[in-house]
Amino acid sequence: MNKLQEVMTTQPKSKASNNKKRKWREIEQLRDKFQLERELKGFESSLEHMLDDF
Repeated sequence: MNKLQEVMTTQPKSKASNNKKRKWREIEQLRDKFQLERELKGFESSLEHMLDDF
C-alpha cells in the first residue's frame, strides 16, 4: 500500500516542465508581436510619405 500511496500523492514533474515551456512560448509570442509592431511602424511613415506625393 505504501507504493500506491506514494504514486497517488506525488505529482508528475512533467507538469512543471510543461508550464515553463508554455510560459516561454507566450514570452516568445509577445516578443514577436512587439517586433512586428516596430517593423510596421517603420513602414507606416514611408507609406504616409508616398501617399503625400500622390
